[in-house]
Amino acid sequence: MLTPLPATLPEPTATSETTHIPLYKVILHNDDVNTMEHVVKVLMQVFKFERYICEEIMMEAHRNGLAVCRIEPLEQAELHRDQLRSFSLTATIEKE
Repeated sequence: MLTPLPATLPEPTATSETTHIPLYKVILHNDDVNTMEHVVKVLMQVFKFERYICEEIMMEAHRNGLAVCRIEPLEQAELHRDQLRSFSLTATIEKE
């Protein structure tokens, strides 16, 4: 003889929570030391962006004093900031 199924199903006990990794902006600052061409080449090397994107970032920093290069997790942002600094560019990170 088969046992009848319950009329309602029990509530699931596991809950799912989404954890968001905090993101950080990599910010390029304008400077009067490096040439525009140097800045573009460094951006291309560090971020692997197309030339036209690097030129836009460089011009934004030139006109406005700073430009956001990328928004990413902390460790990657620190690495990119340090890489930019190793090429004598001024760069910082800040929480998004």
